[in-house]
Parts: sequence; structure tokens; C-alpha cells
Amino acid sequence: MAIMGKIWENARKLNRKIALPEGSEPRTLKAAEKITSEKLAEVILLGNPETILNSAKESGANIEGITIVEPKSSDKFDEYVNAFYELRKNKGITLEKAKEILLDEIYFATMMVKSGDAHGMVSGAVHSTGDLLRPALQIIKTAPGISIVSSCFVMETNSKEFGEDGVLVFADCAINTNPNAEELASIAIATAATAKSLCGLEPRIAMLSFSTKGSGKHEFVDKVVEATKIAKEKAPELMIDGELQLDAAIVQKIASLKAPDSEVAGRANVLIFPDLQSGNIGYKLVQRIAKAETIGPVSQGFARPINDLSRGCSVDDIVNVVAITAVQ
Repeated sequence: MAIMGKIWENARKLNRKIALPEGSEPRTLKAAEKITSEKLAEVILLGNPETILNSAKESGANIEGITIVEPKSSDKFDEYVNAFYELRKNKGITLEKAKEILLDEIYFATMMVKSGDAHGMVSGAVHSTGDLLRPALQIIKTAPGISIVSSCFVMETNSKEFGEDGVLVFADCAINTNPNAEELASIAIATAATAKSLCGLEPRIAMLSFSTKGSGKHEFVDKVVEATKIAKEKAPELMIDGELQLDAAIVQKIASLKAPDSEVAGRANVLIFPDLQSGNIGYKLVQRIAKAETIGPVSQGFARPINDLSRGCSVDDIVNVVAITAVQ
């Protein structure tokens, strides 16, 4: 996969520190070995050192030289506790409760990212998405100008005439069920940033609908029109247009008929779906029928890089998500 190769190459150049709070999980340990040997990032494993070393031995993972941090014995523990308390005291968190919470590896790793002691975090091999998002939303929060956390997929197809030499970025296909216009605009802006950082694209963003430039009338269309307007106001430097039907967005011949004055139509490489149903169906159609190579879901919209894994993830999945997080 050409895009993943570029991501690995960029990750090696950046040499970021990535925290892995599931430090004793066998797949995580094998991934940590590969990440280290491939020089994709500097891994920080969180957990009890003895448990991690025993698990590494049992799973045959060589983690020699990899940093292990146990929250309760870390010299940063009190600093993180105080910082977390200051962040959450208005929500009723006491100092004692903050100490209890920061013993949790995911919360501790999130504070590492917040403080700059790690550049990003990856979790989810054994924890739920909620376990990851809860501390991330409490501590990292969303990036300036972004109102919502979302996700995207990088789709690498063999149809070189579409997108950017066959590469397109789809959003949101995994998190937000029915974003409103403001949220849809935020998703578009965040996806543009992901397209730049991960794929090196100059994003041309199509806000998708079943209508092109007023050809259909419905409240669903109105939402996309409003979202396009908001996104243009918030990020005037971006090439963004809508509402556009899928064919008008990616097929030049159709675009010349339906949206002849658009700088995006027919050339879009970032596709923003109006809701989760259309996004999820769309990416799976392209993945299965067009046999596209798929990277994702990639989390976006956080002020610092945080990414989730499927609990059914492989060692290679973890390696790739760490590389993505490093580049983000």
C-alpha cells in the first residue's frame, strides 16, 4: 500500500514518542518490538514492569530498551494528578479522586500527551472506544475551531482517474450518526487536516448530498448547504464546495454539466458524507466492490493525536495505527 509506505517513511523522520497504555497485552508487545525495530516511533509502555516483562517473555516479544512507565511509581504522578485536578475540579473532582483516576493507565497516558511527555496515544486492543474517548475528551479536548471528534478512512483505489491518483479520504464513516451543519463543517475541516498530514494531499473537499447546486429540495440538502457555508467561513483557505452529488464530485464530465464553475467538482479527493449511514455504506462499497485498500478509521479533531484500535486488531494493525498517530 503506497500511502502506508509514505506514512511509515514520515514516521521514521519524525521519531515521535507514542504511549501505549495496554502495556502487557501480547499483541501490543509484539507491535512495540516491530515499531522499535522499524524505527517508526519511540514506544512508551504503561503498566506494572514485572507484569509487562513476564508477558513479553511468554509472548516471545523482545522489548529490550523500550521505556516502561508505571503510573503509581512515576516521578510525574503528582504533577499529573495536580494538573488533572485543575482541569476537572469544576466538575466535582477532588484531589483524592484525581489520584485514584490517574492510576488508570489510559488516563495517565492521556496526561502524558497533554503535558507533552508523549506526542500521541494508541489504545483499544482490550479497552472499548468509550474507555479511550472519555479521558481524551476530558483532558485533550478538541482542536481550536473544531466542535466535534470524528473519523476518516483513506481509500486507495486502482482507479487512478478519481481523487488524487486513486486516493480519496472519506468522512465521517465511523463515529457521528447524524451531525448537524456546524458539526459537519468541523468534520470537513478536520478531514482536510488529516488528508494533508497523512497523505500529503492538497485537499479538494466535496460536501456530498443527493442534490447538486439546488437540483433537489429537502431539509437534508439544506443541512449540507449550511455546513458548506460554515466551513468556508471558518476555513476560507480550503477548496470546498457543496452540495454535490457523488458523480459531480469525482467525475469531470458530470461536473462540467452539473457544476461547471466549481473548483472542486470532478476533482474532489476528500468526500464528506452527510451522515453515518451514507458514510459507512459508501466506504464499505468502495472497499469491497472496488477492492480499495483501506486505512482507518483514523480519529481526528482532537487537539493532540489519539487513536483507537479494534479489539480484534492484529499486530500489524497496531503498528500501522502507531505510525499514523506519529505522523498526525
